[in-house]
Amino acid sequence: MTQAHPLKAAIVPVTPLQQNCTLLWCTQTMLGAFVDPGGDLPKLKAAAAQHGVTIEKILITHGHIDHCGEAGTLAKELGVPIEGPHEADRFWISRLDEDGRSYGIRGAVFEPDRWLADGDTVTVGALEFSVHHCPGHTPGHVVFHHAGAQLALVGDVLFQGSIGRTDFPMGNHQDLLDAITGKLWPLGNATAFVPGHGPMSNFGHERRTNPFVADAVLAR
Repeated sequence: MTQAHPLKAAIVPVTPLQQNCTLLWCTQTMLGAFVDPGGDLPKLKAAAAQHGVTIEKILITHGHIDHCGEAGTLAKELGVPIEGPHEADRFWISRLDEDGRSYGIRGAVFEPDRWLADGDTVTVGALEFSVHHCPGHTPGHVVFHHAGAQLALVGDVLFQGSIGRTDFPMGNHQDLLDAITGKLWPLGNATAFVPGHGPMSNFGHERRTNPFVADAVLAR
């Protein structure tokens, strides 16, 4: 990384659903954030310690249990704020206890210190990320983008070769397609992304090959 974007990231899969929690940090300050710390908190704390990172906040893409079930617990343990998702996901966060029992995953309802909206920015150390509201998988899903590093954290909006499910309550397939094409593609084909599950990819590759949202597929 150049001095223009001293960004480092490590992916730590958590919960039985193997959700990609991302440890982000700024190499200038060694301050960091967890994005979507859904569970396995000892594993996450160990990752931060291994990299010498001081966690200053928690960022949440959306309110599903595998992404934020233990976010409130971790925030209390570390004494840090939670930023995100968009307030339209209050419905999902309010049922984390219930969903935790259903999925066999620890879940605790929390109130973010800051709900996020399209066009907001969040900081991690000296790094700045833009916030993009991308509904469809959930109504309040947000994506975090660092322009200098050409990196996006997209939660369950987009995957390598697939897209987020829209059959959950308050999901909307057309909203998801519109978010991907209208909010993610303009960030540039070279932008790499960390999905909520599975391997990383980049927007250009998905525009060429994704069976759901490739340019050629959507043009039919």
